[in-house]
Amino acid sequence: MISRQLIHTFFSVLLLLGMALSLAAHAEDSADASQAKQLLEALDVRSYDAKGEAIKQLAQSDLPQKGEWLEALRDGRLQRQKDGGRFVIVESDQGREWPIKDAISGEELGTATRRDLDKVRINNQLRSQLQGLAATADLDSPDTGRREAAAKRLIGEVDETTADSVAVRLEQETDGDVKARLRTALGLYRLEQGEADAIDTLRGSLDPAVRNALRPIAAGDGPLADEARTALNGIEQKLKFNRWLQTLYFGISMGSVLVLAAIGLAITFGVMGVINMAHGELIMLGAYTTFVIQQLLPGQPGLALGLSIPAGFLVAAAFGIAIERGVIRFLKGRPLETLLATFGISLILQQLVRSVFSPLNRSVVTPDWLQGSLVINDALALTLNRLAVIVFCLIVFTALMIIMRRTRLGLEVRAVTQNRTMARAMGVKAARVDILTFGLGSGIAGLAGVALSQLTNVGPNMGQSYIIDSFMVVVFGGVGNLWGTLVAGMSLGIVNQVIEPWAGAVLAKILVLAFIILFIQKRPRGLFPQKGRAAE
Repeated sequence: MISRQLIHTFFSVLLLLGMALSLAAHAEDSADASQAKQLLEALDVRSYDAKGEAIKQLAQSDLPQKGEWLEALRDGRLQRQKDGGRFVIVESDQGREWPIKDAISGEELGTATRRDLDKVRINNQLRSQLQGLAATADLDSPDTGRREAAAKRLIGEVDETTADSVAVRLEQETDGDVKARLRTALGLYRLEQGEADAIDTLRGSLDPAVRNALRPIAAGDGPLADEARTALNGIEQKLKFNRWLQTLYFGISMGSVLVLAAIGLAITFGVMGVINMAHGELIMLGAYTTFVIQQLLPGQPGLALGLSIPAGFLVAAAFGIAIERGVIRFLKGRPLETLLATFGISLILQQLVRSVFSPLNRSVVTPDWLQGSLVINDALALTLNRLAVIVFCLIVFTALMIIMRRTRLGLEVRAVTQNRTMARAMGVKAARVDILTFGLGSGIAGLAGVALSQLTNVGPNMGQSYIIDSFMVVVFGGVGNLWGTLVAGMSLGIVNQVIEPWAGAVLAKILVLAFIILFIQKRPRGLFPQKGRAAE
């Protein structure tokens, strides 16, 4: 009996406590809503002086919406409904129907027209005041990204009205990136005030505003100009290093594309000795497979891309096996005729694609998670789609190495590559190895097409851009050697990107080709020549 009463009392206390907390929270929300409405009402007055005081009070308040309100007021998006007088924020003023939301609660209110709303008006003086206050308001946000964006907007915008609040916020900030932005913003303001020690704060900063502020000072004379020149030279050296890293990144991404395009050709060329001029069209088929799957799954580019990887491999592999069984096996030992036959097949595949999809280029939508860049600093950003291609290339290369080193097919391929006659004498079915090898190499070409669809438009001639480069990679690296293909592809990609800025795209390719010709004169078997009795 006692225990039942205790349980009843316990739950009654919990219920009363919950009701008390709910009432307290409701009262707090009501108080915040009341304060918010008062501040908004103070903004919607005729006197611009009164509006300026209201803006200061809003900036000093603890309301979480203050940053958004100040930005909306500055941009003319803080407005009031004529019917009811509710304050709203216009989310987009494009078109005749504007999507709006409640300024206090953030509730979506549908759309409204220009005639339904009255703008809370400001003059140029208030707009200048809001420029800094809108950024400093976001410095109190719990979201680190929002604080960093606010600190970045403050660079070059700090004035005497915001300098003290920025200095206080700098002392309170815990995130290193946000602190660096705030330090730069405050340093630029102090440099404008003629403080010499501000240059030490700005040393090494890659923000363009810092260089623009230091250049006129460095052009003068005196100790301050000497310090500015020293700081500016240090920044320029840092910029050159970051530009070199950017060039290296683009070179590696281009090299990854070359490796994906050439690695399948390296296998088939090494095993069968076939110069497959239709290899570029197999790349094209992989790209068109991605386009088709994306059309079948509208609005889901991420899922379409994921399904395109196995589908692109299978489609290109099927066409490759058909080419091997239908043409190449009848022309073994006749390399010139094989070259001409595969060149004819490439023309047939190009015309087939033109007939089915039209000669126009097709665009493949990149998923959201592959758009944008990974920002390292103000001078270096790595585009996510190229980064994904680099990772994808390494994954494909690793998988292919495992197949070649850890499976029976890989053992047979290596045996046929080194000595076809001896391999057949040991019971290896060379014809079966040819089929599987050609299918594997063609499938990898299809994977290259899937990757290229994220970097460029898909068109009937896209494969022709990579067939010559693929052969150069195979010959330079060593026929049939995967490591040679990886090293050669990455090397040629980087060299081409280094030469291209000062030589131009066409001359850069000519110089690379001339280098390979001279290299082959010295080492006819490439960087990593095949080993074995029949390697010659």
